[in-house]
Amino acid sequence: MGKKKYSKDLTKGRIAPLLAKLTWPMIFGMAGMVIFNMVDTFWVGRLGVSELAAIGFTFPVIMMISSIAMGLGIGTGSLISRMIVKEPKQLIQQYGVDAINLSVLIIIVFVTIGQLTLDPLFRALGASETLLPLIKQYMVTWYWGMIFLVVPMVGNNIIRATGDTFRPGMIMVAASILNIVLDPFLIFGWGPFPEMGLKGAALATVIARAFGMMITVWILVFNERLLRFYIPRFSKMLGTWRKILYVSGPAALGMMVTPLSMAIITRLISTFGKEAVAGLGVATRLESLGMLIIHALASVMTIYGGQNWGAGEKGRLRSGIKISSIFSLMWGLFLFVAGLIFAEPIARIFSDDPLVIAVTANYMKIVSLSYCFLGIMMICLSMMNGINKPMYAMLVTSTRMFVLYVPFAFLLSSLMGLNGIFWAAFGANILAGLTGLGFLWKKLKD
Repeated sequence: MGKKKYSKDLTKGRIAPLLAKLTWPMIFGMAGMVIFNMVDTFWVGRLGVSELAAIGFTFPVIMMISSIAMGLGIGTGSLISRMIVKEPKQLIQQYGVDAINLSVLIIIVFVTIGQLTLDPLFRALGASETLLPLIKQYMVTWYWGMIFLVVPMVGNNIIRATGDTFRPGMIMVAASILNIVLDPFLIFGWGPFPEMGLKGAALATVIARAFGMMITVWILVFNERLLRFYIPRFSKMLGTWRKILYVSGPAALGMMVTPLSMAIITRLISTFGKEAVAGLGVATRLESLGMLIIHALASVMTIYGGQNWGAGEKGRLRSGIKISSIFSLMWGLFLFVAGLIFAEPIARIFSDDPLVIAVTANYMKIVSLSYCFLGIMMICLSMMNGINKPMYAMLVTSTRMFVLYVPFAFLLSSLMGLNGIFWAAFGANILAGLTGLGFLWKKLKD
């Protein structure tokens, strides 16, 4: 079977317009995902501070599972983007099917572990006995819906590897809209639906992701024909898994560093009360909203890096990093100014508790100045994965969280209280951004 001309060749054309064209659909898609998280937080906040704190405790665990899904997606996307300009379609189909099989195997393992460790895990995170039933309401349902998180993450990265970011972005938008619509009906029992509270919030997410997965699989099988039904030879499948895991393993581990360290930070913050945990949960969701444009650009840099690295275009890679870093600096400064002016009014949207509002606003005012460099780090890490240098990315991520953020959070919290934790995040973001840029620039000049 011969080669197929896919959506976009990213090794040609003016770089800034190309990156912008690839990024804007991802902005809408990621905006949809972040906004539905914000809407989730808004509706859960109407249930009470305890429910909001319960969601705050689930955040590091959900981030960890999502990191595994994103790592699998990045590894798959990196492999296919480096091969898609020169390999036959039949081989690309094999890679795609093998990647889906790997994701299903990993889902089975983590659903089993997750359901068996709910109580001890969240007790270890500092959740009280009164919050555990609320946490379980959410997480039991969320765990069963993992397949609808992981399979679309891998599938959409296969589509993106062809240079098509529009359809994955629109799938994310459609799933997010459905989630937003379902939330109040399932949480509060509007209309014919029973009132389910936090379980309803989780179920709305599962239904929306199942919808997104069906669209993704349809495109892969019947539209792009990037998947085909066949019984893979185990030896060949293992070979593909090794190639995917070479990037996915370090990428997932690097991403898991953040939720693992956030679990430690959540435990530390829980000593300041449930209002502090609730405030951090709101602040991190606001941070995700503010950084979604950079997240979108970073996701593009993986496939941009993969195609250009495969074609030997190091000059285009260096130019792409320059353009993206300048944009990150400008956007980060904008977020800092917005945080200074609007932090407290925005925090009041999600809670009327004065302590929750104060924690959220202080986080935004302190940490937002470092978003310039956090964005540069994200862009550099994505390109490292795209050019098949995942160990560099994992090293930078691990240094940021376990060498800088967590130790200094404990030190500064003992000296400055809760705000000391936020200042530790500020410093870690700046140093990690500069380190990531230095590592990548050296590699592209070798």
